[in-house]
Amino acid sequence: MKDEIQKMEDGRVPKGRIDLIGCGRLGLRIAINLMQVHRGGPKTIGAFDGQKISGGDVIFTLYGAEIGQCKPDFIKQLCTHDEEFRNIISYPEYIDDDNIDLIEGDVVIIVIAGGNTIPTAAKIIKHAHERGAKTIGTAGIFGFGDENIEIKDISEYDDSNPAVEELRKEGILDNHLVLTTNKLIRDNEPVTPYTLDEVAKIITMNALKLLRDQNDKNSNS
Repeated sequence: MKDEIQKMEDGRVPKGRIDLIGCGRLGLRIAINLMQVHRGGPKTIGAFDGQKISGGDVIFTLYGAEIGQCKPDFIKQLCTHDEEFRNIISYPEYIDDDNIDLIEGDVVIIVIAGGNTIPTAAKIIKHAHERGAKTIGTAGIFGFGDENIEIKDISEYDDSNPAVEELRKEGILDNHLVLTTNKLIRDNEPVTPYTLDEVAKIITMNALKLLRDQNDKNSNS
């Protein structure tokens, strides 16, 4: 029995790669969650963002970041694992047509913000799907912190969420998990740390389940 337990434990090691597109307040929370996963989780985390830390990025400075530091570089700095166990690869750049091939994750989490991010998100999703990767994104995460958070395939939503509808217009019709509080900037509500904590938790759990499925598929192929 001890040998069997040891064998199972030995098999529960990090495998595969999760790419995190967007390393802002939500992305940082997701990255920290993923770093702490034990007995499984990703071996590699790719962190993508061209933005530098400013004085308004309080959660970063609370963790010891310096103003002006690249966000993905700081995420890599936070990871104290031996690189043979779990490695963070920092990509301090925004995704565009010239560098989209850097996205190599088995699971791709898209949490970019600022302006109209839908066209960029759609390009990333299509690229990931062409590679056989799974994707997760958001469609409005405003709210005070007591909202009902939904996460389901984009094909399961009705037509009431404009962010979902914009993704559909870009050709994203299925095979993409979307998380939302169903509150958008038009609703005149803030984005609180309580909401971000809960959203990060739910995205992390679902990303890990998708990664497990991808690893199982790869091991059986």
